[in-house]
Amino acid sequence: MYMSRLKLTDILITVVISIGFGIIYKLWGPLYNVLKPLGIHADQLIYGMWFMAATVAFLILRKPGVALLAEIAASSGEFLMGSEWGLEVLLFGMIQGLFAELVFLLTRYKRYDLLVICAAAVGSAFGSILLDYFKGYMGDLAVWNLSLFIAARLIGSIVIAGIGSYYLVRALENTGVTNLVRRADQKEFDALDG
Repeated sequence: MYMSRLKLTDILITVVISIGFGIIYKLWGPLYNVLKPLGIHADQLIYGMWFMAATVAFLILRKPGVALLAEIAASSGEFLMGSEWGLEVLLFGMIQGLFAELVFLLTRYKRYDLLVICAAAVGSAFGSILLDYFKGYMGDLAVWNLSLFIAARLIGSIVIAGIGSYYLVRALENTGVTNLVRRADQKEFDALDG
């Protein structure tokens, strides 16, 4: 199997996508903080937004390394705009992108269906949960509360970074904009004949 390397245009497109998500990530922080005091981990239901750069960029470009690059670039943008979490966002971005990238690697970068995109979102969520665990505060939660925390983050990641990303990129594909950044594959050529 031939895996194409990232070209300069791929990197630039990924960074442009990520800048957009970096802005969204920065604006998402206050919403996350508003939901935090509501209890029952309502804030975790929207945490999946911070994984979208990886899934959207991969769906658009479908190349190895894009998910990792996208999350690093998006978290860097968020940091440069004054993230309330400081340098920590860079570590989270790297781990979240890496865990999404591992899911795509398991499919040999050949699958980009809804199930795989949701699995990548869950991968990013697990990466973020590991980092939160090492920060120490999760150990203070009772088992039922920890279970609720994890379930809410996983649900949020599936809904926002999985399903949301998939249908967002599908809508972009319907406009034809993704044809500008990736070649049509054989299946798409065959669909033109039908």
